[in-house]
Amino acid sequence: MAWYDDFESNIPRGGVRTRFAPSPTGYMHVGGLRTALYAYLLAKKSEGTFILRVEDTDTARYVEGATEIIIETLRGAGLHYDEGPDIGGPAAPYTQSERKHLYRPYAELLCEKGAAYYCFCDSSRGDRSPLDTSRQGGSIPPSPPHGGGGRAAVNAGSGVLRGNEFPYGQIEDDECRSLSYADAKKRVDAGEAFVVRLKAPREGETTVVDLVFGEVTTQNKTLDDMVLLKRDGLPTYNFANVVDDHLMGITHVLRGSEYISSAPKYNLLYEAFNWEIPAYITVSPVMRDAQHKLSKRDGDPTYDDLLRQGYLSEAILNYVALLGWSPGGEREMFTLQELVELFSISGISKSPAIFDIEKLTYFSSEYIRALPPDSFAEMARPYIKQAIKTEGICIHEVAAILQARCGKLGDIPAMLDFFDSLLEYSTELYIHKKSKTDEDISLKMLTAANDALSGLPEWTHDAIHAALTTLAETLNVKNATLMWPVRIAVSGKTVTPGGAIEICKILGRGETLGRISTGIEKLGGIVNAE
Repeated sequence: MAWYDDFESNIPRGGVRTRFAPSPTGYMHVGGLRTALYAYLLAKKSEGTFILRVEDTDTARYVEGATEIIIETLRGAGLHYDEGPDIGGPAAPYTQSERKHLYRPYAELLCEKGAAYYCFCDSSRGDRSPLDTSRQGGSIPPSPPHGGGGRAAVNAGSGVLRGNEFPYGQIEDDECRSLSYADAKKRVDAGEAFVVRLKAPREGETTVVDLVFGEVTTQNKTLDDMVLLKRDGLPTYNFANVVDDHLMGITHVLRGSEYISSAPKYNLLYEAFNWEIPAYITVSPVMRDAQHKLSKRDGDPTYDDLLRQGYLSEAILNYVALLGWSPGGEREMFTLQELVELFSISGISKSPAIFDIEKLTYFSSEYIRALPPDSFAEMARPYIKQAIKTEGICIHEVAAILQARCGKLGDIPAMLDFFDSLLEYSTELYIHKKSKTDEDISLKMLTAANDALSGLPEWTHDAIHAALTTLAETLNVKNATLMWPVRIAVSGKTVTPGGAIEICKILGRGETLGRISTGIEKLGGIVNAE
């Protein structure tokens, strides 16, 4: 078989080769990003090759432009692949729809070997195997198994037979499976429609070795004859997956736990071709809570959603790395290069990981605080300008009061909602037990502050600070007793990204004194009424 030998001779060999193989169905979810990250970390830790392969043969789920989104996401996250659809490589093409011509010869070879067979059943049964309709591994059959007429069933996800029902494949009238290759080939050559099915063994067991979950053994009698090649000539996900991994020289396959149920069939295919089985590394799901998986369909955020909310890419990547993997020790913050150096398969957990948005926000806030001030100011600029339209306000001064108090960039506009105009507020805000203020005391503080600030020769942070702290000392009150009323007067809020002094400096002399006067009037009206 010259074609077979040619393909084999072109397989890249040597070193660790991992791949991320998403379907272009939209924006990347957190679980997909984690799989890509782990595949990247393993390849780079081993000085190997990280590959992007786009599996786009499921036309029903294909989303126009999603391939570009995948590429942009990986690059934006710093997960630069060595081979892929846009940069090529020794195993090109890396888009599955461009590899359609590869799969039929391999399916037909399996038929010749007796490891698969041509199935001519009507389309209601012959073109819809449990594994042909989902990328979830086929553990929950959506329709009766081939030739079974609904008489056989498997307990979802467990492979346990119920009652006296018999397993997939053990069908008394299974004519297609029992046809000789010669007879089946005549019908194919005559133009009869067909699919190609794996001829799963009826007896014995198949053991899969996973580097995280150990040995997983399945009774062969529970395996169905999954479709390999559909009536339209396109491969099913599972078949293309095995062929492509082999032809691309993939040595380590990182995948979600939903694919464990498919692994025995993958092994049967590898063994039928006499190909080396790659190392399987299964990662448990990312959960929204103890009962529910994180899911785009249920509104859980994608990677792009998190970016739009203002989470830093580096913080997302750092947090996602720890969803199901631990480097050991108490440290949590790592650069991508540090993750590469620390990554090990032994650190991957079998237990599901729960996505905690508050924990991610903590990571993001730590990354924001660690940024050089000028870098943060540039990142924050569009968010600041979204909130502040007033001319003359210094972006860098605003950024300076935000940096230590910002969980994510998307929080910024709401934090600055008082700068363009003073918010309407209740004088009850002036009552603050810890600062020892009430409305009467606040009126006295604002009146004194107005006089002190009005006479300043220059409007600088140091000058404002000196004037107010000196005033507090003169009035024989603590700084907080003076600063709290000033903060309320200039912002109308009890929580602000900066203190009274910083806000006064940014607002400018005129706006500050105007707002303090408004506060005096509010409090004076209440006092006079009494």
